[in-house]
Amino acid sequence: MAQDLNIQWFPGHMKKTQRQMEEDLRLVDAVCELLDARIPYSSRNPDIAALCGNKPRLVILNRIDLADPAATKRWAEYFRSTGAAVIMTDCKSRKGLNEFVPAVRGLLKEKLQRYAEKGQVGRPLKLMVAGIPNVGKSTLINQIAKRKGAKAENRPGVTRGKQWVTVDQGLLLLDTPGILWPRFEDPQVGMRLAYTGAVKDDILDIETLACGLMELLWQRYPQTLKERYKIEDPEDETGYGLLQLAGRKRGFLLSRGEIDTERMARILLEEYRNGKLGRMTLEMPEIYEVQDGT
Repeated sequence: MAQDLNIQWFPGHMKKTQRQMEEDLRLVDAVCELLDARIPYSSRNPDIAALCGNKPRLVILNRIDLADPAATKRWAEYFRSTGAAVIMTDCKSRKGLNEFVPAVRGLLKEKLQRYAEKGQVGRPLKLMVAGIPNVGKSTLINQIAKRKGAKAENRPGVTRGKQWVTVDQGLLLLDTPGILWPRFEDPQVGMRLAYTGAVKDDILDIETLACGLMELLWQRYPQTLKERYKIEDPEDETGYGLLQLAGRKRGFLLSRGEIDTERMARILLEEYRNGKLGRMTLEMPEIYEVQDGT
């Protein structure tokens, strides 16, 4: 088994963001929580559930283009069983985004009815958009609002400050910077966040990370690895053994015939993150006792 990385990453601006979220929750009618469909459990900040309390919630399983479709369906069923509304999206291609506004209005239909009874037709609904870094919040908001105003980059922690975004006359979105939580109780959560790029690579040992990913993928999708990296019946099925074998097959050799495992590690992570390995989900709902505060 690959050695777990000891990831403890909670920059000061994230603690400040958490306090700001507590204040901002009083301003909104519901919370939209954006999750990475490849790691719905690991990409779910447990603090957000606690902060939200009884606020209605919409769960968005994003990046479905990179996730296993059957697994995404099971996760959606799980979150619906907790009382949350759920939609599945690929924000970059806009897949599933047409369901966003109807899902919000369905989630808050009782509030809309109360507004109508009070003669407040047209009063906007206010929704907080929350999630961990690099999960696609800015892209989601830009696509829904059909604008290019929010800064979205494929690096953790680039969105700053508080932004209200008008979707239409009846819906306002509050964008929040992505926050991680103070510690990862389960070290595998930190590892899976790192596999998908939610934690910066420069604070990690790249080979240790790749060994963990290789071992996990071998457990869940062995046939894919066999086909992609020409791995056949390896004697050593540890992450490092598989990484070495894949590196040898790719011809990543150093002087004296040593295998360049660091190069292979970077290739593995890159190909996993950009979907070249196919649509893969790293965790399933029945494996965890998911604590969502409902």
